[in-house]
Amino acid sequence: MSTFVIEGGTPLRGEITPQGAKNEALQVLCATLLTSEEVTIENIPDILDVNNLIDLLEKMGVAINRIDRHTCKFKADNVNLDFLLTDDFKRRASSLRGSIMIMGPLVARFGKAYFPKPGGDKIGRRRLDTHFFGFQKLGAKFNFDANEVFYSVEAEKLKGAYMLLDEASVTGTANTLMAAVMAEGTTTIYNAACEPYVQQLSRMLVAMGANIDGIGSNLLIIRGVDHLGGCHHRILPDMIEVGSFIGMAAMTGGDITIKNAGIRHLGIIPLAFERMGIDIEQVADDIHVPAKEHYVIDSFIDGSIMTIADAPWPGLTPDLLSVFLVVATQAKGCVLIHQKMFESRLFFVDKLIDMGAKIILCDPHRATVIGLDRETQLRGTTMTSPDIRAGVALLIAALSANGTSTIHNIEQIDRGYQYIDKRLSALGATIRRSE
Repeated sequence: MSTFVIEGGTPLRGEITPQGAKNEALQVLCATLLTSEEVTIENIPDILDVNNLIDLLEKMGVAINRIDRHTCKFKADNVNLDFLLTDDFKRRASSLRGSIMIMGPLVARFGKAYFPKPGGDKIGRRRLDTHFFGFQKLGAKFNFDANEVFYSVEAEKLKGAYMLLDEASVTGTANTLMAAVMAEGTTTIYNAACEPYVQQLSRMLVAMGANIDGIGSNLLIIRGVDHLGGCHHRILPDMIEVGSFIGMAAMTGGDITIKNAGIRHLGIIPLAFERMGIDIEQVADDIHVPAKEHYVIDSFIDGSIMTIADAPWPGLTPDLLSVFLVVATQAKGCVLIHQKMFESRLFFVDKLIDMGAKIILCDPHRATVIGLDRETQLRGTTMTSPDIRAGVALLIAALSANGTSTIHNIEQIDRGYQYIDKRLSALGATIRRSE
């Protein structure tokens, strides 16, 4: 298990460029299974989850040509479906939740797919019903082996259907969309997720020859085609990294310019930080967060405490609520953080309380933060990263804290943030990785 040792209290200064979007990468990499022709993907983040998925695809028989660490060519002309029944596949796939999105492409192209119960972050129950509901509406037969905890989906021929997804699941929408692009007839998906990740996947599928209307909305209409070809696709900047860097600048009192931030794909993220009192300057496609000693949390018109809550896109992504929570600890004012989607994602706040933060955990979904307004600095401590997003929130807290902090289990952070210690060191952070 690896560890970060951080000497906090240094304002971060300089320029940093966000990596490619992790959540988009997991989707578009799975989409390469839809064709036997070559697909080139650029701006792939060099992170643990994505590299594990690439390794899994290679084990499945996909020919992979790495041009560099961020550009790959994929050719799935010799997929070995028998590998899906091996213990090696079960071990690899169960450790990476995003790999469940291989099921849609496999059932679309080969008529069958298998998958073990996926792992991933320990942030509460993350049900898979939406995925299998979509497959069943398209005519596939779904089976679940409770003893083996193993799912199978089979269909002689998928057929277009009308469906209303029970939740606007990003991965559920992506999986159903990839299954539908080669189904016979027309598929109508209401309550589809419309995050930039799904939009990017849709544009990639169109480049491969798919027929999709409604991209960017919660209503997708897919007219099935017989064949998909190769394409060239570039992954967007990671909006979660952009938000994390904004939080780091605010918490450390630093001055950071985020280059090529993909501003038009950030939705209300900049506005949400501005409501926290953080100044954000946009220059072309760059975001500049100037040094600011104090930032004041906004309040509602009637004077009541501001609420920051996640919501389906174009609402605020739940992946950034951990960052908003930690940023609030040194703001002036109070805020209620409402994490609606996952019931365990706020359970890292005890570590912030140990550092001196004033937080009331109301219930598994809500926490009230009383900002310290830098009158009291957080103090360094030893902690363990429970998941990717909580891990980076703890890292932000450590960077701003007085003294030395140690963060164990940083493999969780490595799953979502590439070379984060080296990139932060370039901004002036004192951070060391210990194996």
